[in-house]
Amino acid sequence: MSSAMTGGRAAALGAVLLSVLVVPAHGAAAGEANARTTSDGSAASAGRQGAVGELPAPDRAALRDVLRTALSQGAPGAMARIDDRGKVIKAAEGVADRTTRRAIANADRFRVGSVTKSFSAVVLLQLVDEGVLDLDAPVTRYLPGTLPDDRITVRHLLSHRSGLYDYTNDMFAATVPGFESVRNRVFTPQELVDLSLKKPLTGTPGAAYSYSNTNFVVAGMLIEKLTGTSVASAYRTRVIAPLGLKDTVYVHPSTAIPGRHAKGYLTPDEAGAPLVDSTEQTASWAQAAGAVISSTRDLNTFFSAVLRGELTSSAQLAQMRQWIPVNSTQGYGLGLRRRDLSCGVSVYGHTGTVQGYYTYAFTSADGRRSVTALANTSNNSAVLTTMAGTLEAAFCGKPAAAKRSAAPTERHEDIAPAITRD
Repeated sequence: MSSAMTGGRAAALGAVLLSVLVVPAHGAAAGEANARTTSDGSAASAGRQGAVGELPAPDRAALRDVLRTALSQGAPGAMARIDDRGKVIKAAEGVADRTTRRAIANADRFRVGSVTKSFSAVVLLQLVDEGVLDLDAPVTRYLPGTLPDDRITVRHLLSHRSGLYDYTNDMFAATVPGFESVRNRVFTPQELVDLSLKKPLTGTPGAAYSYSNTNFVVAGMLIEKLTGTSVASAYRTRVIAPLGLKDTVYVHPSTAIPGRHAKGYLTPDEAGAPLVDSTEQTASWAQAAGAVISSTRDLNTFFSAVLRGELTSSAQLAQMRQWIPVNSTQGYGLGLRRRDLSCGVSVYGHTGTVQGYYTYAFTSADGRRSVTALANTSNNSAVLTTMAGTLEAAFCGKPAAAKRSAAPTERHEDIAPAITRD
């Protein structure tokens, strides 16, 4: 790696060489102002409560109530883990396997879906730190002939402003048939990009935010071109090993989740139809946009490290935190989401939807309190909305309980964002 590696990354890599498990310890200052960015890239600061010292204690009862509600709405199992300055709170309800009835637990691995995008963004920002990538250079500088428009920059990919059509809109227009048609397929990244390019751009590059998995398929192509290795190897050497993530793997195109894991159950579009076991799949339709496998512990460690500047320079973390508006309570940076909670706290991380799994993984501004929550179902908007309540329970505590009950309907944009149903 380049000598431009930051002190935080160098220290983490050194810890791996010493076979020491990395536990995030130092990072960005608590209470750092959020950089909010308009569509033209201009930044403004907005102070929101962020330091863990200002946060109320997590509401354990509310956390468990959220998980139990998700079960009543059709999730076979649900779990959450909070890491808070060395203290750990774990909760789990229901089953990891509907056949054996084994209870779900935070030791289970699962498919994280679009949380993968944050891994991909971190690797590319490390390459910016190393001087081999320019965020504002056209993608075609590095991947000649891949995209039809030289105006699309790397920054546009990572902030979902490229205008590239999301191929999953067509792939998963019918939920279960779409999944079964790709469950065992192995795509090249270029094949997925070609599916996107059958449709015109959805907007002018660099203009409005429009979520598209295509962006992060291209990000994976950039990773492989600029590192000279596979996406799996880049994740492993640049993120997984330095942080000591023992449950995090990228096994594409293998179909199995290695080790202990929660099975995923896809809800059909037809009311009353039985859940479909969607655990085994290549996830080749997602790749660098959504094929990572991990655990609640590892995702908490990862996002804590991201926000504390342990994986990139402070300059690149600042770029990651330039927010494009998504809606009144969310912003999107570079492979990173900001969510503004009912109690005035902003949290940072990503959501994930992949067939059979919903994930919320977020941390505080200083990275000192993190929560990851998982329900092992998908295509169930009631469960999706309910699981957002884990963030309120983890960061807002008891005073926000009344507001949590009136949460707006959630919608992940991870699969087929243009399809109106979940």
